[in-house]
Amino acid sequence: MCSQINEAVAVGSVEKELGHLRSFWFCFLLMGILLAVCGTVALVFPALTILTSFAAMVILGVSLIVAGLSTIITSFWAGKWGGTLLQLLVGILYIVAGMVITDTPVRSAVAMTAFVAAFFIVVGAFRTLAAFTMRFPNWGWAVLNGVITFLIGVTIYRHFPESSLWVIGVLVGVELLLNGWTWIMLALAIRSVPAKPA
Repeated sequence: MCSQINEAVAVGSVEKELGHLRSFWFCFLLMGILLAVCGTVALVFPALTILTSFAAMVILGVSLIVAGLSTIITSFWAGKWGGTLLQLLVGILYIVAGMVITDTPVRSAVAMTAFVAAFFIVVGAFRTLAAFTMRFPNWGWAVLNGVITFLIGVTIYRHFPESSLWVIGVLVGVELLLNGWTWIMLALAIRSVPAKPA
């Protein structure tokens, strides 16, 4: 009984929150369409995929530099506290890493691709073994997920270092595409929320 009441309250609060956004649903829809189109373009055109990989590394480098500067400034604003030195070191590390990535985006893309390949192989193998070992409900989906992740990692590794030209761009494209569809579905859900009575 209590769980049903809590669930009803949660659903009601979500609907109330979405109700405030109802008049902006079209903006969310446009943003979702734009993201989905950008992701599709990045995936369909190989030259843009390569350019996306390069741009992603540059953006990552600039983001790290900005994060490093803000971390250093924040550590001084916070005044005297035990973590000041640590925050300064983290900020400097961010700036150095960002400068290295922006100065050598191609080499950074190669290193990132090697990391992604290793990560996918390890995670895929772990998921597959864990699913076979634990046999939780619907464990077959976890096996499928693990096998696909493992095979993607192996594919990236087998085509390394050539894969570094397109892997980051493909991942960014997929993320943009999925993010776009998420916003589109959210916009449609917001539109279907009943209007608040006047």
